[in-house]
Amino acid sequence: MVNKVYLENFESRITEELLRLCKQYGILDGTLLATDDIDSRWNELAPEYMADAVPNIADYPTVAIAWAGYIGMAVAHQWDSDWTTHCKDEYKSYYGGQGFDDMDEHIVHDVIGFHLESKEARNIEDMMRRLGETALTLIRRERIEPQSPMAFHVYARVVKVMFRIGAAVELKRLGYKFEQVNIPNMGGGMATC
Repeated sequence: MVNKVYLENFESRITEELLRLCKQYGILDGTLLATDDIDSRWNELAPEYMADAVPNIADYPTVAIAWAGYIGMAVAHQWDSDWTTHCKDEYKSYYGGQGFDDMDEHIVHDVIGFHLESKEARNIEDMMRRLGETALTLIRRERIEPQSPMAFHVYARVVKVMFRIGAAVELKRLGYKFEQVNIPNMGGGMATC
């Protein structure tokens, strides 16, 4: 039986740690920008992502984590540019010429539009690598039995967080931010994206 309370607490801790790292690097303000559209898209893409990524965990653990962040960036970019067209894109549309292996380059170049040798592309690569490495370190600190059901569930939570972080980074890059909105006769405000 899976300990859902543990998993929710772990997801919160890793989200906070990765947000802290993003704030240190000046790429987020410590807030996870999100929309229901983007978050629900992960639920649709996650099974195929997991089928691609899990076999890569042993040899390429950082890639198996970080590529979810790239997908988050792509989905956020598409949400901003033309969600009606892209809201149901097939998972494999995020593949590069070599499938899962060069998904990162395809997303950076063909979806977001940066030349692969540009400063922006190098910064994204550095950021995703660092986030993936940090997430991997946090997983290892949990001392969970490898290849156990709990290890799978922890990994699933981590890639979900990476997807959401990637989406938040792209939303921020596109100029989105949380602002306090005061609604008359509603008492107080609400955060909006």
